[in-house]
Amino acid sequence: MPGSGDRGKKAKLKEKMEAFQRKCREAGLKITPQRMAVYKVLIESKQHPSAEMVFRKVRDVIPNISLDTVNRTLLTLSEIGAASIVEGSGDVKRFDGKLETHQHFKCIKCRRIFDFHYKPFDNIAVPKNISRRFTVLKKTVYFEGVCDLCRKHAER
Repeated sequence: MPGSGDRGKKAKLKEKMEAFQRKCREAGLKITPQRMAVYKVLIESKQHPSAEMVFRKVRDVIPNISLDTVNRTLLTLSEIGAASIVEGSGDVKRFDGKLETHQHFKCIKCRRIFDFHYKPFDNIAVPKNISRRFTVLKKTVYFEGVCDLCRKHAER
């Protein structure tokens, strides 16, 4: 059936946008055109964009939006659990709109971040010497290395 994939994607996007509006209401946040546009760009991104990358895309829809507004909005999305900040190694903050359980691999050459899911990483046990001393709020798995494209390029 032609176009059925597009309808499915549109339905999924609509569902995510409605869930985001509920999350905003639950957090006592106004549902503004700026928040909606930033969230939409984030969840439609195939990358893990920086605030600057999101800003460039959102400006197509809201030309007078500022980078500061985009950055603050992304941080707010992270605070209310609508997005996450991809932990990294000294680069600019990168954001992730994918909330399903997954892990990340960052290429140290091209700086791209890839999602992957390895089920045994979902419930990593916290060592007793850590759990006795600290309250762990988040556990993440993050790999760094050289991606397949960069590796192939280096082999030439």
